[in-house]
Amino acid sequence: MKPLKFIGSCLDDLRHFPTDARRQAGFDLNAVQRGLEPTDWRPMSIIGSGICEIRIHISGEWRIIYIAKLPDAVYVLHAFQKKTQKTRREDIELARRRYIQIGDNR
Repeated sequence: MKPLKFIGSCLDDLRHFPTDARRQAGFDLNAVQRGLEPTDWRPMSIIGSGICEIRIHISGEWRIIYIAKLPDAVYVLHAFQKKTQKTRREDIELARRRYIQIGDNR
């Protein structure tokens, strides 16, 4: 099972999810760590190759952007509440910057 590595404020952001959404996030991230698919996800190729988004629909809309294709860990790049139909450019750019950052820190 791959370890989880949270980049930037991701872990603190995830801790601010409502309890039920946080629990679902834990189940989904555990599945990803074991090489399985989360309950609801989609690729986020706009950010980079191999980057995916977990979608949680509990007490609002919550998202976790991660990359699991790297051999050493599952990197969580961004965790946030989604308030609009389309993912905000700021959220995409933050995940992209953090993806670039892990290239220097692995």
